[in-house]
Amino acid sequence: MSNKTATRVDRMETLRKYSAAILLAAMLLLNLIITPNFFGVGTFWNIVTQSCTVILTGMGMTMVISTGGIDISVGAVMALAGIVSMKTLQFGLVPAIICAILACLCSGLIAGFMVGKLRVQPMVVTLALMIGVRGVAQVINDGKIFYMTSDALSAQYKFLGSHKLFGALPIQLVPILLSILVTYFIFEKTILGRHIQATGDNPNSATLAGINTTVTLIIVYMTSAFLAAVAGIFAVAKIGASDGNSLGLLAELDAIAAVAVGGTSMSGGRAKIFGTVIGALTMQLITITVNMNNITYEYAQVFKAIIIIVAVYIQREKTS
Repeated sequence: MSNKTATRVDRMETLRKYSAAILLAAMLLLNLIITPNFFGVGTFWNIVTQSCTVILTGMGMTMVISTGGIDISVGAVMALAGIVSMKTLQFGLVPAIICAILACLCSGLIAGFMVGKLRVQPMVVTLALMIGVRGVAQVINDGKIFYMTSDALSAQYKFLGSHKLFGALPIQLVPILLSILVTYFIFEKTILGRHIQATGDNPNSATLAGINTTVTLIIVYMTSAFLAAVAGIFAVAKIGASDGNSLGLLAELDAIAAVAVGGTSMSGGRAKIFGTVIGALTMQLITITVNMNNITYEYAQVFKAIIIIVAVYIQREKTS
């Protein structure tokens, strides 16, 4: 290989490595040009607040995709968490949150067992759960919207969506930072993280190496469901209502896009946690750009779909 060719290959590899950061920078530059009053403190905190659900579901999706799987049920799990928490709020905020998380963990357990033990394709399993779990949420609330009232318990719930830490920082920063730090710790410092990535690299080799891939996959899918449940709870707290029909709708698109843009291989293996964070911020920037420029929201979905395709194509070149 000539020096010229080697230099070009190095440049392409560098471009792929930092493609997520480049895309985020490009979105910021675009908004600097076309969006009035974009670079303000209010807009920044709005991006952080709105990114909460994408980052939470994105962390879970990163773990799932690292195993070579996918979870397209996270939006439905968000809806289930929102409905169950509102339905059981009369017993107290903490019991309501616990009930919602437990209900969602059942979905993760089913997915993990069927993928890990029964070896059913993750897409098929989570597609069935996406339909079934949202159906359960709709049945529980009889297809209606639960609105929070002005009672003390509703006020406590709304606290999770509107409180400002130290009078300035949105409370959504807490789950965002915790999910990032815990996920990073799992992948970088624990045996579970090594097992997850080994399972994604080659499940058969992982099994021969003594790794219990079934248990690993169950833990991963239950973690994804847990994070989606937390995302659903914070989403309900922010809007003050829960709708089994629309809550979390297409949330899986943003989560998958965040992971793909962030550089985690869709075929499994090495996870890029902070890449997913950048991808999540990029997805939210697209939404905010569309909203602040009075562009029809459907265009945001088109842009996100294009980004997923391009990101997967870049990974295909890198791994071929």
